[in-house]
Amino acid sequence: MLATSSMSAIGKSTNIFWQECQVGKVDREKLLKQKGCVVWITGLSGSGKSTLACTLGRELHSKGKLTYVLDGDNLRHGLNKDLGFSSEDRAENIRRVGEVAKLFSDAGLICIASLISPYRKDRDSCRAIVPDSRFIEVFMNMPLELCEARDAKGLYKLARAGKIKGFTGIDDPYEPPLNCEAKALESEKKKQRREIKKLKLLVAKGQAAVTTDVSNAKEKLETCQKQLNLQEAELATTREEAKLNKIEIKQENGICPSSFSMAGQVVGYLEEKGLLQE
Repeated sequence: MLATSSMSAIGKSTNIFWQECQVGKVDREKLLKQKGCVVWITGLSGSGKSTLACTLGRELHSKGKLTYVLDGDNLRHGLNKDLGFSSEDRAENIRRVGEVAKLFSDAGLICIASLISPYRKDRDSCRAIVPDSRFIEVFMNMPLELCEARDAKGLYKLARAGKIKGFTGIDDPYEPPLNCEAKALESEKKKQRREIKKLKLLVAKGQAAVTTDVSNAKEKLETCQKQLNLQEAELATTREEAKLNKIEIKQENGICPSSFSMAGQVVGYLEEKGLLQE
């Protein structure tokens, strides 16, 4: 006889039980020779989310891996067709997709979800329900100017004309993943180190015009060193957050990476994490 849990009440559902089955996630993963996970692609409209999702799905398929793409627009044709674009409806949209993605992951599939998902708390809620660190967030960090110039669906033009209200990036915010700030901190840390090096030379060689200048340089050096120490601590924290499986994809020298290059980056990450193996 199959085991059931004790009676529960979840949300508006009462007197419900969780039903266990003999075939579990591990069994399905062995059958598929892969590990179920969720690759959540987020970013502005026109940032390349759907392009990456479809290319990634094709690349993994060519490697014999079973995937399924959950596209935000496609889901609004069915599962989420009763939802609009208010903050409340957007939150419910993401909640539903997160629950579906969780089921696909539990089935042993590599679920690729492609949605703007502008609010950090909604994405984090989806991450929280996917167990074993199997939620990989891919941030399409493309500038608004580029996304608006593409405007393949003509939505930015409508938003600028005031015909669409609450459009992400125009009159509604997009909240980027926090851990991507690690790169900015690295840059700031390098600046501080250069400043400290310059000040040390100034103090050591006595090249200041007068003694008070040397004293000021020493004081500034101490301040810079303290700032550097704080940045080191903050960077260590953000690196710990980076272990939460977050990938940033952006332009390099003003050039967007190709869809195959972006997909290769994600595939490489999945391989490194052992998710493409039994």
